[in-house]
Amino acid sequence: MTAADTLPKLMLENYEKWGDKKVAMRKKEFGVWNQFTWKDLYEMVKYFSLGLISLGFEPADKLAILGENNPQWFWAELAALAAGGTATGIFSDCLPSEVKHIAGHSDSRFVVAQDQEQIDKLLQIRDELPLLEKIIYWEDKGIWSYDDSVLVSYDHVLELGREFEETHPETFRINIHQGNTTDVAVILYTSGTTGLPKGAMLSHQNLIRWAFEYLEFCPIDENDDYFSYLLPGWLTEQLFGLTCSLVTGQVMNFPESMETAPENLVELSPTILLYPVPMWERLISQMRVRIDDANLVKRSICHLFAPVGHKIADLDLKHQSVSPFWKTMNALAGIMVFQQLKSRHGLHRIRYSWAGGSLISPEAFRFLRGMGIRIKTAYAITETGLLSGHQDELDPETIGKPLPGVELSEESEVLAPEPKCFIGYYKDNASTEKAFSNGYYHTGDAGYINEKGHLVFWDRLADLKQLRNGTRFSPQHIETKLRFSPYIEDAVVTGGAIGDFVGALITIEFINLGHWMERRNIAYTTFADASQKEEVCQLIRDEIKKVNRSLPEGAKIKKFINLYKALDADEAEVTRTKKIRRDYLEQHYGDFIDFIYGSQTRKMIEMPFTYRDGRKGHITTEMCVNVVE
Repeated sequence: MTAADTLPKLMLENYEKWGDKKVAMRKKEFGVWNQFTWKDLYEMVKYFSLGLISLGFEPADKLAILGENNPQWFWAELAALAAGGTATGIFSDCLPSEVKHIAGHSDSRFVVAQDQEQIDKLLQIRDELPLLEKIIYWEDKGIWSYDDSVLVSYDHVLELGREFEETHPETFRINIHQGNTTDVAVILYTSGTTGLPKGAMLSHQNLIRWAFEYLEFCPIDENDDYFSYLLPGWLTEQLFGLTCSLVTGQVMNFPESMETAPENLVELSPTILLYPVPMWERLISQMRVRIDDANLVKRSICHLFAPVGHKIADLDLKHQSVSPFWKTMNALAGIMVFQQLKSRHGLHRIRYSWAGGSLISPEAFRFLRGMGIRIKTAYAITETGLLSGHQDELDPETIGKPLPGVELSEESEVLAPEPKCFIGYYKDNASTEKAFSNGYYHTGDAGYINEKGHLVFWDRLADLKQLRNGTRFSPQHIETKLRFSPYIEDAVVTGGAIGDFVGALITIEFINLGHWMERRNIAYTTFADASQKEEVCQLIRDEIKKVNRSLPEGAKIKKFINLYKALDADEAEVTRTKKIRRDYLEQHYGDFIDFIYGSQTRKMIEMPFTYRDGRKGHITTEMCVNVVE
């Protein structure tokens, strides 16, 4: 335990403990892993904080940060907190309208932006942000010719801080010590699955308490390497990344870019890896494709030893002892297959691996455990932190044992005790009051406690469906199973009062499917063209049949459509954290859903789409409804 009760105090404590003797962060840049010690981190935060103050930043001010994972992102955040302010994150792929909502709603007077792309978004909406005073950027490529007094470079702010310190030498430490654990540290905006994102206010106390709860499940220390991949505007990086690094001293490691993250993961081989379920499923898909693409000898070896890993995983999950024979076979399988496969994907040093965001499929769980990766599932939301998670006893059908105080309502809704929860929604008392009742926060998630005391996640209460014939089913449960296929990137399961069977809108995994088509000499041009190929439709039909075998009769998928494009956050089809916006999708693709439940099998469609820069376009293609026998 530590006596420090705010994030800046934790930073100061680590600086005094380790100074320049220990690395705090690493960043891959221009092919080199640059290291920053706790002394480097402390000085960057100090000078940026004092620089903000010299520009007029005051206690209780808000600093918005717009960019990808970088040390500068977190230095700016800690600098604002040290000055008595609050930080809020904006996802780097947000459209200008989304940037305007978060920057405007949070009352941010200062915005830290990464590069020209983000600056252009801000300048486009500048007149709609009356409180905005300065845009501070840390990458100057492409903006040398910009002439606007609102722009100031990150380095210039650091220089202002150094000048400010000469006449105010104790200000930074005084500000840190004046910080209160109940102060609002960050405002994290929710996914916005049911409307505009709401700003959840989290105190220093919230984050530090939640970090210690997590450490009960995952006792990390200063020798661990954490891979910072998820965007910092999400709770995962704020809690499991930054706060846990400040509490334990683990090293935060940043990829060169989001595009190079898979390669950087292999180079680094971290000991701690937290991925949302879609990322794990995509990684498994890549492994399976790598196996399929291997030569005959290697492919045969993999297929020979894979059942050994599955056998060990099954015994482990059933808490049964492993015989000497199977231990020997597992060691041999590790040498021949699993160690090489893990090394190729940067997983051979993993000590703790977590899946979050949704329930991972039992097949994916078994695949990873068979390789020796002890994947665990955690359940956390922005407003409450960690609610449940696996410890020693693992069960792929559950999300672990609930934390003390977590309860279920009579309607099977997951409830979190009020003292554990966030402060409330920024400038939205009505939503805050609605979310709390009788001393609990209502998550809106449904589940039940099984005979082992584990929480089984079912779905969002609002998303549970009932067919016209009365059959109830969970769309998310089926979608999770579908995503395990290496050829399905995402799925939207349909059904309700309009039909007597379950249907699905499928988006193909274009890269994996491209390799599959090339090996079979199947010609294609675009995503839309590939998705409607007869061979592809048959492949997806076979993948759905595999899922149907594990579903109750009434929940089996009877018909599906391959969509002509991937689901896109820019078109509001998914959130920035890749969660499906079900209500919007059911409206947006209403004609397709009617098509599934109609009598036609083929028709021409014209649908709009949005480029990342906001431009609109249209695509015309023939779609077909596919029947699953």
